[in-house]
Amino acid sequence: MSSHEYTAPVPGPDAVTASEPEGRAGAERANARRPEGLSTIAHSAPAGAPRRRSEPKNEVPEPGAVTIVVPTFNESANIRQLLRQITESVPARLPCEVVFVDDSTDDTPEVIREAAQDCPFPVAVLHREEPVGGLGGAVVEGLKAATSEWIVVMDGDCQHPPSLVPELVATGERANAGLVVASRYIKGGSRAGLAGSYRVAVSRGATWLTKALFPRRLHGISDPMSGFFAIRRSAVTAEDLKPLGYKILLELAVRSRPRQVAEVPFVFQDRFAGESKSSAQEGFRFLRHLAGLRTASPVARMVGFGLIGASGFVPNLVGLWALTVPGLLPHARMSSYGGTPIVLAEILANQLGVAWNFLLIEQLLFRDRRAHRRWWDRLGRFALLANADLVLRIPLIALLVDRFGMGALSATALALVLTFVLRFVGTEALVYLPRRRRAPSSAR
Repeated sequence: MSSHEYTAPVPGPDAVTASEPEGRAGAERANARRPEGLSTIAHSAPAGAPRRRSEPKNEVPEPGAVTIVVPTFNESANIRQLLRQITESVPARLPCEVVFVDDSTDDTPEVIREAAQDCPFPVAVLHREEPVGGLGGAVVEGLKAATSEWIVVMDGDCQHPPSLVPELVATGERANAGLVVASRYIKGGSRAGLAGSYRVAVSRGATWLTKALFPRRLHGISDPMSGFFAIRRSAVTAEDLKPLGYKILLELAVRSRPRQVAEVPFVFQDRFAGESKSSAQEGFRFLRHLAGLRTASPVARMVGFGLIGASGFVPNLVGLWALTVPGLLPHARMSSYGGTPIVLAEILANQLGVAWNFLLIEQLLFRDRRAHRRWWDRLGRFALLANADLVLRIPLIALLVDRFGMGALSATALALVLTFVLRFVGTEALVYLPRRRRAPSSAR
């Protein structure tokens, strides 16, 4: 995929543009700034920009003290105000650069290009052609493009006050922390900018749910839903992150949380312009992301597999009940599994449970592994395993019914429980594990 680049006019001979990184460190980051699907639309590095002076060719340039990463989606009306606030509160106390990662469909990149001309610090925008991972995916691209040891992530709607950026970094340095969270829920903080009681309730409910699911990982973080935080670049490996939606702090805290975490109170501001991007769809993505994080370990994944399998009892048993109602299958013999109609009923009812389980497992357990095989390949393998399970389960059911006098429904339920471990191992190994690549044969 080809990329295009625009470099804004740079006043002064010592300014360095994003397309001309200096030294070994800059060269190594050049590709990270423009991965496939990203285009550097605008960049400005005015004369006198802090810590962006030219260095001898053989020396590593001194990085800026902080990189401010701002993910944007149709925020053109907020850009000038945000950059003005950053200009007024950050450069005098802390050398900085700003990296916008943009998924917009409006003129936001052009507005950034124009507004950047008046900024006393470097400003860049990376426009993504495909918004993979949503806002969280945009932040990951910003982490890869950052050149400073400290990275501050904040929204582009002016609800996060830039005046707090120096305090976040200073707190991290004083506490020797790898992550500093701007929290609305500690003394001095406020969620005043949340519009309406509904959003307040949703925010508090999401905070309670995440802390309940990850009590150890989120210990010491009062506001895991915050989108405003500072993190050391050395404390996170961007390639390990698998974001989905807009709660990137949760992703960072669970997958690569630094040992030392600090918090700074902040007052959530009113949105300057535009409308909130929160929606029911984003809420659903958040729940999917939460389930994926919670089931990342093998043990947790097995528990999740068992719970999904238990939920599959409902369509399976309802289907079996419907197919074995007297009169629906006139020749069915409910007292024995020797009749063909009963076996057919078991097979048909099993397909309802298979479909139900596959949909939930795809969305909640193995979302990050779906790329290893096509959907029809995964579905076929999953259905084959589930139905092969009948080869073991039907004789077991027959034994429970004929030898122990159990009813058809209770015997089916018990057999499902006894065989679920085998189904879990087979599903993970044969459906969702990556294919093994053949090693290239050595030339003789």
